[in-house]
Amino acid sequence: MLKKNNDEKNSKNDRWLLTYSDMITLLMIFFIIMYTMSTVNSNKFNKMATSLNSSLSGTDVIGLGGGGGILDGGNGILDGNYVPMDVKTEDTIASDLDSIIKKNNLQDMVTYEMDERGLVISLDDNILFDTGSADVRPEQMASLIKIGNMLKHISNYIRVEGFTDDVPIHDQRFQSNWELSVIRATNVVEILVNDVKLNPEKISATGYGQYRPAAANDSESNRRLNRRVDIVIMNSDYNRWEPDK
Repeated sequence: MLKKNNDEKNSKNDRWLLTYSDMITLLMIFFIIMYTMSTVNSNKFNKMATSLNSSLSGTDVIGLGGGGGILDGGNGILDGNYVPMDVKTEDTIASDLDSIIKKNNLQDMVTYEMDERGLVISLDDNILFDTGSADVRPEQMASLIKIGNMLKHISNYIRVEGFTDDVPIHDQRFQSNWELSVIRATNVVEILVNDVKLNPEKISATGYGQYRPAAANDSESNRRLNRRVDIVIMNSDYNRWEPDK
């Protein structure tokens, strides 16, 4: 009987260990949450500081995607999942682009969206170029220049990308869709540099031919989607991979 009473007494005395272990566990969870929150806030602060420094120096840099703030879904509205870096810059790009599209009835020619690289402005090359040609139509030059003018106040790298459908091309000037896509992108770059005066050190041209389709090449409507030129305002995080001068 004495042994039984002692065991019961020891059991009651040891119950505080359960409470203590629960408290330690809760404290550990609390400090993990606090540490995580402080890290997020630190990142936000660093991004805001970068944006403020760019604004004060007169050079706007858009942190596109990856927590840097961006226009979402092509509708000119800031996505709540991103930290606004430069609201004025983003709103200006959205309003300018929407205005150009509406004023020039370019709804069928120009679309824009966000992907992991940055802000992608897609130009329908069925309107921008004649079939089998890499020369921008004279009547579309003004619209292209207006689109380029709204990019002059940002310092992000810009990449112009050419795409085609999978219908083979082989004529005296172009030996492949790949070559056609590269020349079209290059011609757009030359207009942006020569007529818009974009910084040539910040812009490049590339061509993917039919190898990066936006839709399956199984119908004329889908092939039309694949025949395009994209102007990509690169995420500022990509700056680190650009070659130095």
